[in-house]
Amino acid sequence: MISLAGRDILHAWGKFVFTGVGLGLLIGVTLSMAGIYRGMVDDAEVLLDNSGADLWAVQKDTLGPYAEPSTLADDLYRGILTLPGVARAANVTYLTMQVRPVAPNQAAPNQTGVQAGSPAGDEAARERRAMIVGVVPGGFGEPGQPPFLVAGRHLTRGHYEAVADVTTGFRLGEQVRIRRNLYTIVGLTRRAVSSGGDPMVYIPLKDAQEAQFLKDNDAIIAQRRRTAANPVFNRPGQPEVLDAVLSAQTQSSSVNAILVRLEPGANADEVAADIRRWKHLTVYTRAEMNEILQAKLIATSARQIFMFLVILSVVSAAIVAFIIYTLTLGKIREIAVLKLIGTRNRTIAGMILQQALGLGVIGFVVGKTVATLWAPIFPKYVLLLPGDAARGFLVVVIICVLASLVAIRAALRVDPAEAIGG
Repeated sequence: MISLAGRDILHAWGKFVFTGVGLGLLIGVTLSMAGIYRGMVDDAEVLLDNSGADLWAVQKDTLGPYAEPSTLADDLYRGILTLPGVARAANVTYLTMQVRPVAPNQAAPNQTGVQAGSPAGDEAARERRAMIVGVVPGGFGEPGQPPFLVAGRHLTRGHYEAVADVTTGFRLGEQVRIRRNLYTIVGLTRRAVSSGGDPMVYIPLKDAQEAQFLKDNDAIIAQRRRTAANPVFNRPGQPEVLDAVLSAQTQSSSVNAILVRLEPGANADEVAADIRRWKHLTVYTRAEMNEILQAKLIATSARQIFMFLVILSVVSAAIVAFIIYTLTLGKIREIAVLKLIGTRNRTIAGMILQQALGLGVIGFVVGKTVATLWAPIFPKYVLLLPGDAARGFLVVVIICVLASLVAIRAALRVDPAEAIGG
């Protein structure tokens, strides 16, 4: 039985191999789609892991910095630090925007870091959409800081330094423009992404507050004129009132969230309840924030990818069954001859089944290989889990067996005389 199947495959090995390769490409696409779905879920979990927080304190009655706008005063973290069970608390800001590197031959920056001229072609092509994260400088261990670096160092200065994810394509020592200022890349990290898969760029908190909350120069000048024209602020003989108001308008004291790290053994729910009671903030635990990200933020995209995966799986199964059935019907005359010379039906059925399984194995090996090879090329993270591959192999085997049973039934019902005569 094994010899019969092997001889038939060798007789037309080219057709058999190329059919398996084509089938493998289809399986590879299906596995890649499963990896895209897994990657979206993993991005949300990685975002929480990279924050290094056990609790997220945000503006009251909001869903937090990842799903809704949240604005807090930047001095509230001091009160949270006094609560029992709190080990560390740090402010953080999040802002998604386009970031581009600056050509070394551009004009020298002025005092605020603004450079004249437009970016060179290569730098414009390397522009990336990134999530700008404002964190408190201080190195490893502070909430919000990247958990590890692959090159360089953490932020140590209060201004004009940045740590970027390697997928941005930025290099150590390179300068990038964020709003009006230039930042030097001093460190590189890996798998620091937003829930949407955008790479993160970490900058000092004060710079992030300026980038997110302060207006541009023209808007500031216009606001100053309106304020100076208001008699409530510009009182005769009291110029210090106007100066104080103008100073407040050009300074930012807002953050998006407070990241809280608990002491060992502290109960997250109890600490969260204390913060809600005494600080009048909305607080989320790790489980609650994970639920927000997956059930509210990426739910629609994840369901769409999952539905496409289901449709693709059904189509792939139908194509696999059709290929096996077609290959069997293409050997009707050979099967008829085997029946005329007295070959048992069990032997013919075994030949068809072995060829179907062989085709499925070749297809799965090719599919798993190409999916692994082209996964890093995707712009967003593709997570290929061994469990998904094992389940995929089991599904391929089941489809091949079922398709071969249908093909066997059709082959054994063939009249040898009619098949040879036709």
